[in-house]
Amino acid sequence: MEENEKLRREEKMLRLLCDTSSSAFIYYNFREDRVDTLGNWEHYFDFSISAMDDLNILYDRVEEQYKIPLKEGLFIEKQWRDRDSFEIKLKECRLCIEVEVNVVYDSEGKPTDKIIRFKDVTKLTSQKDELTYMAYYDMLTGLYNRNYFVRLLGEFLRRAEKETKKVAVMFMDFDDFRRVNDGMGIIAGDELVQLFGQYLSGLMSDYVVISHFSTDIYCIAIYDPCGARSVDTIYKVIRERLKKPFKMTDGQEVTMTVSVGVSEYPEASSGTLELINCAEIVMFKAKSRGKDKIQYFDGTILEEFLQTASIQNMLKEVVFEQNFTMYFQPQYYAKDGKFRGVEALIRWRDNKGVMISPAVFIPIAEKNGTIVPIGNWVIEKSVQTYAQWRDKYHYPLILSLNVSAVQCKKRGFIDCLLQILEKYDVSPDEIEIEVTETILIDDFDYISERLGELKKTGVRISLDDFGTGFSSLSYLKGLPIDTLKIDKTFVDTLLTDKNTKIITESIIYMVKRLGYETIAEGVETKEQFQYLKELECDMIQGYYMGRPMPAQGIADILEKLTEKVG
Repeated sequence: MEENEKLRREEKMLRLLCDTSSSAFIYYNFREDRVDTLGNWEHYFDFSISAMDDLNILYDRVEEQYKIPLKEGLFIEKQWRDRDSFEIKLKECRLCIEVEVNVVYDSEGKPTDKIIRFKDVTKLTSQKDELTYMAYYDMLTGLYNRNYFVRLLGEFLRRAEKETKKVAVMFMDFDDFRRVNDGMGIIAGDELVQLFGQYLSGLMSDYVVISHFSTDIYCIAIYDPCGARSVDTIYKVIRERLKKPFKMTDGQEVTMTVSVGVSEYPEASSGTLELINCAEIVMFKAKSRGKDKIQYFDGTILEEFLQTASIQNMLKEVVFEQNFTMYFQPQYYAKDGKFRGVEALIRWRDNKGVMISPAVFIPIAEKNGTIVPIGNWVIEKSVQTYAQWRDKYHYPLILSLNVSAVQCKKRGFIDCLLQILEKYDVSPDEIEIEVTETILIDDFDYISERLGELKKTGVRISLDDFGTGFSSLSYLKGLPIDTLKIDKTFVDTLLTDKNTKIITESIIYMVKRLGYETIAEGVETKEQFQYLKELECDMIQGYYMGRPMPAQGIADILEKLTEKVG
């Protein structure tokens, strides 16, 4: 009696546990051929189980691809396994159910009891699917994300190595995307990225995989690029689509262009990241060529990029007094040969003693911002040296200082310049600031205003490289300049090219009528000097009159001049 009571209590407790569980159970007793259902059965099924044959109803309710795995899983007692688990999905309610089967055997290895547990894992599976999606796809565009793209590209490369095929990578970036974000807002920018991503997804295939890398950057990998999946064909298809505007949800229409860089395995690289990097590098080259273009990988482009990167790193570590030095090129009045002044020119020798041209490192310094401290050092060092010459030789000179667009636009530039002049007791009218015409392109009105402020202090303004870039005569009437420099490219062919003669003569005549002085740079021969003198060019600068030289060279010139006066 006591043993029976204990069994009843245990059975009651077991049923309570099953009933409070969110799972459903089927219990089958092999010896008695008895079936019981326990737990939350109604949550899963709208039918009852009274015999094992009733499981056929369950087979009919699951989606087709789960029927065979379900049958095999429910009969694990035939294979002498004690436990198995798998997932199934029901047709109508779309539940995802984890099925766990557990079989108990007697000492002779015959099955005695069997428990089948059904657990609702729909939410968990959904979360797993979402995590899987996040691991492989970009949430904004639905394209592959960067990490998964790199993996797929790696598979392409391994396959290409075995099959001796090529793999192309197209690195693609919107041109002037900032105008969309700034003008229409970030949400509109995201929508544009999404719309273009949706279009690109239609180009994907077993041989073409596409990724949204970041912001407005996309990357395409093409296995065995040829025919309809050649780089040229895909690029033409994309450009054709971009001729039509994207229609935004607010009704606005936006037209965009892209710059594309292309690298190929094995020519550019045999590694995934290197291949992508090469494509990115040449994409920037496409941008520099005017945008809306495609650029293929070239070893010289990579070499140029690596040189730029090396210079950028060196510029960050540069010690001014150790690496930089100032040279000065003399300027003379053409009419009487009188010493007019000097142009300050920076020179850079790296830690290995190799001279790096200003034409190479100045544009890089302007891009990464190091031009500001470099420019400030040039001003202070040049003014300090100039003050030493003046105090020692008492010879009236003009010190010409080159100023970049970045430096000129910097807040506090004028105050910084005036403080340096005051520090060395140099009058503003002894200083000439040289700016190139390219400084005017981005913001003519703002730059003109800043130059006007400088001119009011007494500083002279010179426009350098006139006629070599985006010259406009309207610049001349709107700029507060004192001097216009005729670029070396005109002087080089002045005596051999009729058109150059006409242009140079016209510039000098026009500038004199406007009341400015002219100075010709790059004068290397006596004949050039004589011709410019006949044209009444005011000043001459170049190898014929004097090469750029260290401060001591200018001191020697001043020494001789003061001796003559004495």
